Amino acid sequence: MLKFSIIIPCYRDEEKLLCLLGQLHNMPDKAWEIIVVDGAGSESCRRICNLFQARWLTADQPCRGQQLLAGALAAQGDVLWFLHADVRLSLTSLAAMTQAIHNGAIGGFFKFRFDTLQHWPAVILEPAIMLRCCFGVPYGDQGLFILRECYHAVGGHAPWSLFEEVPLVQGARQIGRFIGLRESIFVNPRRWQQDGWWRRTWHNRMLALRFACGVAPQTLAARYQAGKASPEHPHIKHL
Repeated sequence: MLKFSIIIPCYRDEEKLLCLLGQLHNMPDKAWEIIVVDGAGSESCRRICNLFQARWLTADQPCRGQQLLAGALAAQGDVLWFLHADVRLSLTSLAAMTQAIHNGAIGGFFKFRFDTLQHWPAVILEPAIMLRCCFGVPYGDQGLFILRECYHAVGGHAPWSLFEEVPLVQGARQIGRFIGLRESIFVNPRRWQQDGWWRRTWHNRMLALRFACGVAPQTLAARYQAGKASPEHPHIKHL
């Protein structure tokens, strides 16, 4: 029986974390361990983790890549599953990942869906995101999962606040089957709704283009943070 370690980076998003841990608690299949890496060192975050018997770790700074690396280093399960705090999960997520591993995959990612009533831009963006994942890299909000030994073999996440999953996914695809599941993961659309669907999409694509052209992730993270209306955790979202 595969043991799953779930790793969740958190930064001042306790309400969303509470909802996610509740979802995991109510799943028919249970993870072996849950590790929350808190970039704010919040006492309320620690209390929420204790409520659901999740392990609470603190990070030196709110850098998602470093938080994910710290969680992966502490994890002891066979499979590492990386989740953002604001996602909604399918009840059969763990079963889908187990089946994929048993069929020979070393890891993969979930089908991207917006967690909202369908606005017409979402109807266009969802298939566009999945098409891009076939030729490019799925991002962290798609619930990336990978065998722990393979994670460490390819060097894990980069210690960046943006695009930290790119070296991981590229390395994984070089050593085994890293597949897209039919199972969906539902992503909170608040950033698109706050900024405008097409403005947010254009901004994210420009960041991705600059990254592909060699601009340092630290430089891009500073630009991304400066352009946001709300002081949330610095991290790019799809398209």
